Amino acid sequence: MFDEIEFDRIKRLPKYVFAQVGELKMAQRRAGHDVIDFSMGNPDGDTPEHIRKKLIESAQKTKVHGYSASKGIPKLLVAISDWYKRRYNVDLDPQTECVATMGSKEGYAHLAYAITNPGDVAVVPDPTYPIHSYAFILAGGNVVKFELIFDEDYNVDEDRFFEDLERVFRDSSPKPKYVVVNFPHNPTTATVTPEFYTRIVAMAKRERFYVISDIAYGDLTFDGYKTPSIMEVPGAKDVAVESFTLSKSYNMAGWRVGFFVGNPKLIGALQKIKSWLDYGMFTPIQVSATVALNGDQQCVQDITDKYDHRQEVLIDAFGKAGWKLKKNRATMFVWAKIPECVAHLGSLEFSKKLLVEADVAVAPGIGFGEYGDQYVRIALIENDKRIRQAAKNIKAFLAKYENKK
Repeated sequence: MFDEIEFDRIKRLPKYVFAQVGELKMAQRRAGHDVIDFSMGNPDGDTPEHIRKKLIESAQKTKVHGYSASKGIPKLLVAISDWYKRRYNVDLDPQTECVATMGSKEGYAHLAYAITNPGDVAVVPDPTYPIHSYAFILAGGNVVKFELIFDEDYNVDEDRFFEDLERVFRDSSPKPKYVVVNFPHNPTTATVTPEFYTRIVAMAKRERFYVISDIAYGDLTFDGYKTPSIMEVPGAKDVAVESFTLSKSYNMAGWRVGFFVGNPKLIGALQKIKSWLDYGMFTPIQVSATVALNGDQQCVQDITDKYDHRQEVLIDAFGKAGWKLKKNRATMFVWAKIPECVAHLGSLEFSKKLLVEADVAVAPGIGFGEYGDQYVRIALIENDKRIRQAAKNIKAFLAKYENKK
């Protein structure tokens, strides 16, 4: 009898593509292979010492081990507001326009759960970080996608973006309620100009939709590029929220600290749903996050410089191995087109073969959407020596396929 019970919401989820690579990776390691792992955006560096010290100091206090505040302790909410003021000259009310989340992924899932009615439509450019679309699907909504177009320097074609978005609004029934944007972009690393946000805020007011912006990689920028924020646009708080995470900027991925800011109605919905579903992060983690946001930001620059250097090493080494790549201006990733000699495999099969035959793990682009299938995402989480070893393995791997032509 129980076999007949279906779980419709879970049935809407495909098998997680990255799990297939993960299973192969573990099998390779169990077999004694030294896998060089670029497959996950999991920072390899230590959390800065002053943040760790604050965690230890706070955890020693006897009054911080009970339930915490689900929307964030007051000092953290103020720190979030102050961070936006310093970085973007944006004024935010800590209580009504800020909410702390257990990483941005949890925030997206709970926000969609709070604001999505059955059948509501969200627009998500493709490729995309999976939770950006599946948060709405899990909440009972529908997702419309269009291809994210960018040039060889990873600049988004903004005119094309708005042409495609206008087309979606003309053709969709019902009209979309939400548009998700994520720049610097995961996985493609693509970036936009401040004018992009001016245009999307104007369109949101005209077409009556909310914008959900993700700037998780906003700190990790190179060669003078500065990540703009939608909150800089006058009137943005009428139609938009924005998310950030401390995972990448401060090497705090496992700490699970993020936040959303902006439109009071959407922030209030997220605060309310979280009050039902969780009791917030462990208070000492929130105290440490406050120190991270308020403290010396040299640690952020040091982390950024490390990724900048690794990208240059990887592009040079992989280029000599026969895999030509071009430098981007942001994130901790390289969005790499599959070499021509193996392009026929598609991203999943290429990733599997690269792992089994060369002991190099990457993330297949198809896991981020149909328009990612000729690419893989390479995370800059291995040191110089490991990057150069991976390049040697890849050179031998590609030579086999070149010889088959």
